[in-house]
Amino acid sequence: MRIFLSLLGFAAFSASAMAADKAPAPLTPNAIVAAATAGDWVRIAPDDLLVMDLAPDAAGHARRVVIQVMPPPFSQGWVQNIRTLVKAHWFDGIAVVRVQDNYVVQWGDPDGEMPGKAKTLPAGLLTVPQSEYVSPLTAGDATAGPVAFTNDAYAPLATFEGGWPIGRSQSAKWPLHCYGMVGVGRNLSPDTGTGAELYTVIGHAPRQLDRNIALVGRVIAGMENLSSLQRGTGDLGFYKTAPERTRITSVRIGGGVKDLPAYEYLSTNSRAFAAYAHARANRKDDFYIQPAGGVEVCNVPVPIREVLVAGKR
Repeated sequence: MRIFLSLLGFAAFSASAMAADKAPAPLTPNAIVAAATAGDWVRIAPDDLLVMDLAPDAAGHARRVVIQVMPPPFSQGWVQNIRTLVKAHWFDGIAVVRVQDNYVVQWGDPDGEMPGKAKTLPAGLLTVPQSEYVSPLTAGDATAGPVAFTNDAYAPLATFEGGWPIGRSQSAKWPLHCYGMVGVGRNLSPDTGTGAELYTVIGHAPRQLDRNIALVGRVIAGMENLSSLQRGTGDLGFYKTAPERTRITSVRIGGGVKDLPAYEYLSTNSRAFAAYAHARANRKDDFYIQPAGGVEVCNVPVPIREVLVAGKR
C-alpha cells in the first residue's frame, strides 16, 4: 500500500522533535507518539464510552473492557439502540458466546434464537436500513486528511476522520473493520441487527465486511480480556456448552462510572500523527534492516492514552 502524507507536517514535527541533534537516529513510531504535544491529543467524552465488566477470571481478577462508540454521521441508528439497551441494563447477565480464532469475539443473549427463552428487548429500538452502512460525502469531505491511502484493496480511498479509519468512494464514506473495531451481529440480509448482539475484531482485519455490517465503535482499553478468551470449538467458534461462556456482569455509559480514567486519542489531523504514520510505513530505526516502504490503513492504529485528571488515572 502506498501512503501519501503531509510531508510538510512530517518535516516540521521531525525538526521540532529532533532539533538538538544534527544527525539523529530515526524515531520509532512509539517515540513519535510520546513526543506529541498536549495539543495533539483529543479528549474522548465519557458519555461516548461503554464500560463492559466481565465476570472475574479463574484467579479472581477483574476484567474490564472500554468501548468508544462511533461518532456521527456513522451508524447512529445502531448507536442509539445500544444506548437504549445500556440504559435498560439489558446487557447485564448476557455472555460472550463466540470466539473464533483470527476473526471475532461475539457477545449476546445465549438464548436469543430460542422462542420463549430469549431475553426481552427494551421498547423503542430502531430498525435501521442497510443504506446506513455508509454515509454520504459532504462539502467538508472534498479533501482527505493528511494521511491517505490511494490503492487500498477494499476502497478507492482510505483515510482517517476524527480519529477513525474510514473508506471513501466518490459519493460515500464508511468505517473500516480494523483490529478492535466493534460491529453489530445480524442474520441474513435484509436484517441489519439491533445492536443487542455485538462483536469485536481480534484477528487480521476482515475488510470484506466493510459496508456489509454496521460498525458502532472500537475497544480502547481491556482488549486483552476479550482476545485471550478460550476459542470456541463449535461452528464459527461458538461455544458448545454454557460453562465455556464468559458472563458479562454489566455495561454502563462511561459518564456514570466513577472510577473510569480519562482517555484521549492522537488527532489524525496533527503533524504528530502524520509523522507516526510515515514511521509505520518506513521503519528505519535500529531494529529494522529493510523499510517496508508502505503500510495498510489498519496497520496504523490510532494511538489512545489514559490521562491524569484531578490526581486520578
